Amino acid sequence: MLRLFAKILKTGVVTERIKRPDAAELETLGIEVKRQVDKYFSGSIAIRAIDAGSCNGCELEIHALNNPFYDVERYGIHFVASPRHADVLLVTGPVSRHMQTALLRTYEATPNPKWVIAVGDCAACGGEFGVSYASCGAVANVIPVDIVIPGCPPTPETLVKGLLSLMKK
Repeated sequence: MLRLFAKILKTGVVTERIKRPDAAELETLGIEVKRQVDKYFSGSIAIRAIDAGSCNGCELEIHALNNPFYDVERYGIHFVASPRHADVLLVTGPVSRHMQTALLRTYEATPNPKWVIAVGDCAACGGEFGVSYASCGAVANVIPVDIVIPGCPPTPETLVKGLLSLMKK
């Protein structure tokens, strides 16, 4: 055990430094989101996240929206377990052939009006997987998409800005 601690101290931090988002800018963005959510959704918007075949990079960023730093729930954004309770579908990854039917059923189970957001480069264009025997490619090839949030993966701040741009559309 002591050798492990010695190795950790000797090695130090090897991951890249992250650029911390400006807290004041994030608060301003959140207030604008809250204003739009109050105006169009009576105080809260429900999002159902769907992994249609991603590498989980986008899911990690989506999960970060709920951590104490971003805490999007304070702006009226919350994630739900069922598409029947959702206003927005947040779809990540290229749609694998195995997930195509599940994605279609989820889309049909979501009450109207509904929005679909394709998150990440793979959801936008199929990424390096493209269209093949195992992949349908972009989310738009399977269900209608209202907005695409590009990035590999997009940051939580980019996700909130994308959601805000959809509400202002």
